[in-house]
This record gives sequence, structure tokens and C-alpha cells, in this order.
Amino acid sequence: MSNLRPSPITPSVDFDRNGVQHGFLRLPYSRDDSAWGSVMIPVCVIRNGKGPTALLTGGNHGDEYEGPLALFDLARTLDPKDVGGTVIIVPAMNYPAFRAGTRTSPIDKGNLNRSFPGRPDGTVTEKIADYFQRKLLPRADIVLDFHSGGKTLDFVPFCAAHVLADKEQEKKAFAAVEAFSAPFSNRMIEIDAVGMYDTAAEEMGKVFVTTELGGGGTSRAETVRIARRGVLNVLRHAGVVAGAVDKHPTHWLDMPSGDCFCFAEEDGMIETTVDLGEPVEENQVLARIHAIGRTGSAAQEIRAKMSGLLAARHFPGLVKAGDCAAVVAKLVD
Repeated sequence: MSNLRPSPITPSVDFDRNGVQHGFLRLPYSRDDSAWGSVMIPVCVIRNGKGPTALLTGGNHGDEYEGPLALFDLARTLDPKDVGGTVIIVPAMNYPAFRAGTRTSPIDKGNLNRSFPGRPDGTVTEKIADYFQRKLLPRADIVLDFHSGGKTLDFVPFCAAHVLADKEQEKKAFAAVEAFSAPFSNRMIEIDAVGMYDTAAEEMGKVFVTTELGGGGTSRAETVRIARRGVLNVLRHAGVVAGAVDKHPTHWLDMPSGDCFCFAEEDGMIETTVDLGEPVEENQVLARIHAIGRTGSAAQEIRAKMSGLLAARHFPGLVKAGDCAAVVAKLVD
């Protein structure tokens, strides 16, 4: 069976050695411009004796930047004297996508967050997923994976965990979300959880938290500040880093069903009629899609299926049929 094959990825760091190590997860990748080439995924390990292990990741999608900014900075600045246990930092999981500034890998078009559990003999993206599935996730007690909306979505800044069958595991995850102290905290049910890094971690019983911290294929000063503060808060909450959690007010959101999501049914130019964070009433027009092939056509109206607030919107000015146009979440506090 392929899942019994060894991973082709070789780490240049020792995950069990004390101190600070900066290195790579080296994945052989033979290609036209480098016959014996490799994908060199940056990794940092900061360890100080026994204690819990935190796995911190960004760049799962390559056009999302708050996570990489916060994690490259943390790898430079975290003092091992403040650590009790191990911090594993991978600022750009899907490194080929990160270098290209794209959601998916330019090598194989793989979406890393839909490729788990991966394959050691699969595509480059599947090999990366397999290494996390079999080598890194089993080490972790808590996992924080940074996301934002990339080039196609924009979000109110929130930290999130999923509603789980194991309510004790769910409770621990939501406690970590609250500790992160983003402006919004979200209870999520995914519309398609198959193949996700989140699902792989949760099925192992890990405490898993994630974020959506903006979007548009860039970052803002505010969202980077939220990311930097939040990652330290999660580490302190987990007992991996010394110090008190820097608590900030957070508003809890709930995304209970597929009714949160609104999709475009036609191509065209999108006009948003509600701004992020504003209240929404059921059946309210959230956006209009205007035909661009000829004049005189009526706009398609996209209406909310439930009341709440606008948590996300389509970012580029042009939209295609099937694109997510808006996301509504319930404010529960």
C-alpha cells in the first residue's frame, strides 16, 4: 500500500533537539531546469525541554499573507527561554503556491487544503500533505493554521474552530479560539470538509484552530497585528510559551449551515450592497451581478438566506457563475 511508503521529504532540523533551528523540509522535485532539484519548504523548531507541542502553519494557500508574516516574524523573535515544550513553525506549507502568489500549486494545481491525507508517491502537493499527516500532525498537541480570503474573498477578521462530535475536543478548540482574541470568533461547520488539513488534525484528536483575517491577496496593518498577537496568545493559552494571554474583546459568530453561503448564478460585474460587518436581514439584497456582454439586461440579485452580519464578500470586481459572492454569519453574543 502506498501509505506504507516512506515520505520522500527530508527535514534538515531535529524536532527533538533543544534550542532554535532554522532549516527546510526538502522535497525532491526533478524538473526541466533542475534535474536533481528540490522544493525547499522553510521550517523552524524552537524547543526547550518537555512540554506540549504546538504546530503553527501559514501559506496553506499561497495568496494569503497574515500567517506567513506573523510566523516568519515569530521564528526570528521567539526566545527559547520563554518556551516550555516545542514550537514547530512552517510559515508557508504549500511553498510552490506561496512563491507564485497563487491559491494552488503552480506545479500540479494542487489545493493543499483539499489534498489530505496525501500520498508519499503522489503529486508534489500530495507529498507535502502526506508529510504533515504522518510526520508533523502526530507530534502536535495544538495546531494553528492561518488563513485569509486570498485573491477572491475578503473576510471580517476572525479566529475559528469547528463544531465537532467530540464535545470535549470542541470545548478545548473554542477555548483556544477565545484566547486568540480576534475581533470575531467563529463556530464553523464546513460545507466541504473532505481532504482538509483541519479534518486530518481533528480526526487525530488534536486541538485545531484556524483564521480568516481579511483577504484580497494582500494584508493590512490591522490584520497582521491581529495575527501576531493571536499566535502568541494561543501559545500562552496552551502552556507552550510563558506569560499571560493578552485578551481583547471578541464577538462570537455562528455559521450553522449552508444557508450562510450565497453563490453567483451568472457571470458579470459584482456590486456589493452591504459592507463587511454590517447587519443583514433575511432576503435582503447582498449584491447585484450586472451583465457585461450587452446593455439593457437586468441585474441578478443575490439575497441573504438568513439574518446575521456580512462575514465575507467576493473580492474582485468580476464574478463567474459558481463563485461565492457573500457569506452571512449569525452574531450570537
